[in-house]
Amino acid sequence: MASERQARQQIVRFGKMLHDCGYVAATDGNLSARLDKRHILATPTAMSKGALRPSDMVIVDLDGHLVAGRHHVSSEIAMHLLIYKLRPDINGIVHAHPPTATGFAAAGIALDQPLVCEVVIGLGSIPLAKYGTPGTPELCETLKPLISKYDAILMSNHGVVTYGDTLEHAHMKMETVEHFAQIALITHLLGRQQPLKDEALRKLLVARSKYEGNHSAAPLPLADCHGSHNGGQSRASRKFASTVSDKGKRPPADSLKIRS
Repeated sequence: MASERQARQQIVRFGKMLHDCGYVAATDGNLSARLDKRHILATPTAMSKGALRPSDMVIVDLDGHLVAGRHHVSSEIAMHLLIYKLRPDINGIVHAHPPTATGFAAAGIALDQPLVCEVVIGLGSIPLAKYGTPGTPELCETLKPLISKYDAILMSNHGVVTYGDTLEHAHMKMETVEHFAQIALITHLLGRQQPLKDEALRKLLVARSKYEGNHSAAPLPLADCHGSHNGGQSRASRKFASTVSDKGKRPPADSLKIRS
């Protein structure tokens, strides 16, 4: 667990990285870090994550009450507190709106297909939570069933939340989600997905148990463990690909060949 000084500096650093990468705009998003068993350091409301200073952060207790800081607490602090409550292993949380991943969330499509080995090892799959109004108990209720199983969640018509044993790892997971969303989008545009099969997935799960980069205490199940994976594309994914094909936007196979 980072010291308060370190946590303030890390939030500034990763907030700026989120902003510079286009994962947040205006005053979107929020970050937090666990200071001890009773206190959380978090970004304040209504401030750009690209222009934060260490002194801008607020400290709240586990009920969300302001303990220290000259700014107001974010209305989404309850989401952070719920994650810290359900996951004692978590010390850092990032909420952002990376464009591609948020596009999937707005389209109602989970990133639940085992298309890339690194994602299978690091995150399992990335489920889609039902829509809940930001800053209200609705949002927490939609996330609650998923928090203990996953380290990254798409929030319908909203954005993405990732969390880890450090704020740095939480930020890395946000990068992984957006990178994977970009890859998944390309497969949709090509009109074809090639999910990893059972034997390959079994080998990856064995590799995950030995992977030094895996710092999660969550089971990180694959999509077929919770019923979404059906040996190919999910229903939403197939509908998306079919729509692209029907509109004539999918190029013929010959056009994908490199010509000299």
